[in-house]
Amino acid sequence: MCGRYTIIAKAEEIEKRFNIEVPESYIPRYNAAPTQILSVITNEHPEGLSYFQWGLIPNWAKDKSVSSKLINARAETISEKASFKNAFRQRRCLVIADGFYEWKRSVKKSKIPYRIALKRKELFAFAGLWEEFEDEARNIIHTFTIITTIANRTVSKIHERMPVILERETENIWLNPSTSAEDRANLLKPYSEDKMDLYPVSPLVNSVSNDNTPLIVPTPLADQFGNLTLFD
Repeated sequence: MCGRYTIIAKAEEIEKRFNIEVPESYIPRYNAAPTQILSVITNEHPEGLSYFQWGLIPNWAKDKSVSSKLINARAETISEKASFKNAFRQRRCLVIADGFYEWKRSVKKSKIPYRIALKRKELFAFAGLWEEFEDEARNIIHTFTIITTIANRTVSKIHERMPVILERETENIWLNPSTSAEDRANLLKPYSEDKMDLYPVSPLVNSVSNDNTPLIVPTPLADQFGNLTLFD
């Protein structure tokens, strides 16, 4: 799965990489988490960033509580599940990121957080879906989910699944409304393992209230259990 990620690039870097306009309200996120309002590029407005809540709410849902359960969509069943199949056809997005976190179980029955990123420290995009939901007060809520697939060899060292990272040349194909279902499905595969790297980080990332530079600093495994003096 994918439950946390980073987007710490400067606004001008995002504008250049994705050829879009980035609003002045953009702020870097070192610990992007579900329920937060985060930046995406939608097939409806591909010229700029949109700010949607992480955690999909299908337009037919009875209430907003389903959002916390739909932060990810499995690529293998995306065209079948009622929560995702309509969005897979009509409402796709790019979730901008430059890294994500995953936790590995240790022999001490604890979990060690790792940050996974591209070796060249480049920006990239997760394949995502988005929805528009109207609540009882007639407020419109825009939400998104991140699609996951089986982990490549690099990520499988710590987890069996990973978010779908699109190749740069396929991002417009993913957003294009005329792309066939078969071609869309073919994009949902593990990213090249030889282009990725990972390293352990501070357990401070476990708390969503922490959102700052120390979270992405490599942390020796010896410091994972209680020794946080360098990051206090």
